[in-house]
Amino acid sequence: MTQQETILEHHKLCDEIHQCVLDENRFLRQQMRAPDAALLDRKRALLARLDITLAALRGVPAASARHPDVRDQLEKTRARILQILQLDRENEQLLLRCSLSVNRAPGTALPVAASVSMLQKIYARCS
Repeated sequence: MTQQETILEHHKLCDEIHQCVLDENRFLRQQMRAPDAALLDRKRALLARLDITLAALRGVPAASARHPDVRDQLEKTRARILQILQLDRENEQLLLRCSLSVNRAPGTALPVAASVSMLQKIYARCS
């Protein structure tokens, strides 16, 4: 596989991962519960493919990044990765909200200050 093909394959996979994370985001927003096993299996399969493409990318010489076509493709891929990371962070927050709402009885609301402070503590531990 050529360097250009390796980079294009990785970008294509990043697009698939972005779509999967977008689907997860849509599911979390609509269903307000954790995703089902099918979506999780899809994510695991994509992550396994990501390991393969990353290994192939490590074999691409750094000097090839100076070529304008390669540089443009790498920039597009970086932009897609940033979008994936942003959506993934939002999905984590949605999952946290879903898990917190499952633990309380319906109709009982936590005081806003308590839930905000709890989220800040959880976020601080994970950061």
